[in-house]
Amino acid sequence: MSIDFAVVVGAGVSGQAAARLLARNGARVRLLERNAGRIPTGFAAWAKEHGVEIRCGEHQPEDFAGADVVIPSPGVAASSIRKMLPATRAPEIMAETELAWRELHGERVIGITGTSGKTTTTSLCSAMLLAGGLRVFTGGNIGTPLSEYVLARDAGQPAVDAVVLELSSFQLQTCSLLRPDVGVLLNISENHLDYHADMQEYIDAKMHLFARQTPADTAILHKGLEPLAEAYHLAARRVYFDTSDRFTHMRLLGEHNKANAEAALLACRALGIDEAVAVRAAETFEPLEHRLERVAEHHGVLFVNDSKATTVEALRVALNAFDRPILLLAGGKFKGGDLDGLRPLIQQKVRHVALFGASRQIFEKAWNDIVPISYDTTLEAAMLRLAGNGGIAQPGDVVLLAPATSSFDQYTDYLHRGRDFKRIVKELLA
Repeated sequence: MSIDFAVVVGAGVSGQAAARLLARNGARVRLLERNAGRIPTGFAAWAKEHGVEIRCGEHQPEDFAGADVVIPSPGVAASSIRKMLPATRAPEIMAETELAWRELHGERVIGITGTSGKTTTTSLCSAMLLAGGLRVFTGGNIGTPLSEYVLARDAGQPAVDAVVLELSSFQLQTCSLLRPDVGVLLNISENHLDYHADMQEYIDAKMHLFARQTPADTAILHKGLEPLAEAYHLAARRVYFDTSDRFTHMRLLGEHNKANAEAALLACRALGIDEAVAVRAAETFEPLEHRLERVAEHHGVLFVNDSKATTVEALRVALNAFDRPILLLAGGKFKGGDLDGLRPLIQQKVRHVALFGASRQIFEKAWNDIVPISYDTTLEAAMLRLAGNGGIAQPGDVVLLAPATSSFDQYTDYLHRGRDFKRIVKELLA
């Protein structure tokens, strides 16, 4: 489609990349950002030079008048934008990923989604493809917008053989034509119910990954999601995966990562990568920061940073990764999920729950009668209670940060929270 006038919502990395690609293609661009302090100086200078209008403050219906498309930041709900669009000839709401995907020139695409495990599986896919000798771009929700690749390629950098995209429900919800050669759905559980209208909308967004696939494409789903594939009438060749005994020497913790590696292997095999090459790549793959990351072991106490465990399901996965008593650090902005459903696992695995930050009452109501629970305002205070002088931790324990929440009560993001955890561990053990 020809885009004459586009409105980009948000000045984050995806918003900046979308604005650059749209302007390069000759569109008139308006970028909306509530907080003027979030606009980088360099981008503001580029926008001025290229005639990109920047408007700051609360969004108004007139900001969107006449637009052909609206490109929202991944964290901006499409429903909040629709309220401000005209009733007739409303512009298409389009993810930045969709915008850039329409600019690809035949690069094969692996798209990966799921409630948990996306980033690890995306990174494993890229490692396997690279080990197989392919040129790879890795991006999407993992950090680098796809538009950045398109701009670099069109500026003369070599095209890649494969594009591996981590895709969130936010992005997929506003993708209308995206068609990956290989689509991977790792799992689905309650998440982002503070963003989506309900669980059905969340599932619909995830399943959008497969909506445009044909029998020439491949859909890879976790075993147990067969009914979902049937309900959504997936047209692609379907492949189901589970935990595999192929991956016995990985450095990644937990049975779930064997399943993630199996999904990655199946995706890469669809692009011609040899199984033995993929297995070797998985076995040399280093665990990612903030995802069941071993931080230190001191006097028999293991400290593990799983700050990326922002959902109840991610907490379940983290608890199942250990066969030693767990001192669990939890709390933050609760996004929904079945904490009561974790009661048997909490009783089996957890010796003490140290809550911090927001959502205290939610956790206490769910678990107060089955496990000792303490509360401190901050993560640092909770850590001191567990591992400071005279603390609760004993040799053989795991001090596990797996909050089951977003970090936005006290931190800018899960990265900030994870880094703070590692700082505290370092200071405690100094």
